[in-house]
Amino acid sequence: MNSQAMAQAVIFVAMFVLISGPVHECAHAYVAWRLGDSTAKMFGRISLDPIRHFDPVGGTLLIVSVMIGAISGSPFGFGWAKPTPVNPYNLKGRYADTMVAVAGPLSNLALAIVFAIGFRILLASGIYPDNTSASNMVSLVFAVGIEINVVLMLFNLIPIPPLDGSHVLFDLLDPRTAQSVRTFMNQYGLMLLFLVVFLAGRIIVPILVPIVNFLAGVQLLVG
Repeated sequence: MNSQAMAQAVIFVAMFVLISGPVHECAHAYVAWRLGDSTAKMFGRISLDPIRHFDPVGGTLLIVSVMIGAISGSPFGFGWAKPTPVNPYNLKGRYADTMVAVAGPLSNLALAIVFAIGFRILLASGIYPDNTSASNMVSLVFAVGIEINVVLMLFNLIPIPPLDGSHVLFDLLDPRTAQSVRTFMNQYGLMLLFLVVFLAGRIIVPILVPIVNFLAGVQLLVG
């Protein structure tokens, strides 16, 4: 593992723990509160404090998997922040559960756009993402910021519990179909989720690459 791969791995973990994870979960909590459920607010989750959103198991798994991935040549890993508690029975509105669910992925898209703006400004000045200088490291941080936030957006929109996409799916289906799908997911959802994680390269990467490269304005990732 070269020094740039190590730098990317450290940035990836720090970005998730300090920025992307807290913003994602805070977005869920804030929208849930505005739509009538104060559960997350009572637990102090309408906050950008990373400690409030850190999950010991998910965070440790992320660190280990990212480091293993860096050694094997992959820039990504797998982990999670502490899930935001939401009581759907307190929410007001037909699609309130969907609005709470998509708030997280949309917050990651917003972050990706912010990092893309910074990346493009540095790129226009001839500063490229690597670890050869302080300014190049900042560009590398912006590049990783684009990538991780697009990954989080896409992964969380997969319609398998407990991911955010499952709330959208159940909201859009009629009650009888939703119950049937929910029953199926209760039995096989975890297996499907492991399968998605295992096949993430084939499922997510073909969508991830063009979005990241479009935001960056250059080819950051190769499919």
